[in-house]
Amino acid sequence: MKIAVPVIGTQGLDAPVSEHFGRAPAFTIVDMNTKEAKVVLNSGEHFGGIKVAPEILAEEGVEIVLCSGLGPKAINMFEQFGIEVYVGASGTVRDAIRAFQAGLLHEASDKDACMMHRH
Repeated sequence: MKIAVPVIGTQGLDAPVSEHFGRAPAFTIVDMNTKEAKVVLNSGEHFGGIKVAPEILAEEGVEIVLCSGLGPKAINMFEQFGIEVYVGASGTVRDAIRAFQAGLLHEASDKDACMMHRH
């Protein structure tokens, strides 16, 4: 299973969780089977690319996303790709994964969407 976390920086498991999903400079992707971490730079539309972040993560084989919060458009796109999203992540990637494993994050729904992204 691959878990992705939007991050600020390229420190892998020690990178801070980005509070703004789509504008996160990078994503740390952790393969929970091998425990390997990979950093993927966000080449999405907010950074001059033509893809959106959910599409980039789907192409990387991500099954679960842990984030602080995200907008309704991203929630809907992840749903279309069959990727589960959990909100409430904070600290580092390592912290976010521990919180997820402990059941402290909850699955995203439209009511969790960031208010500033409701357009």
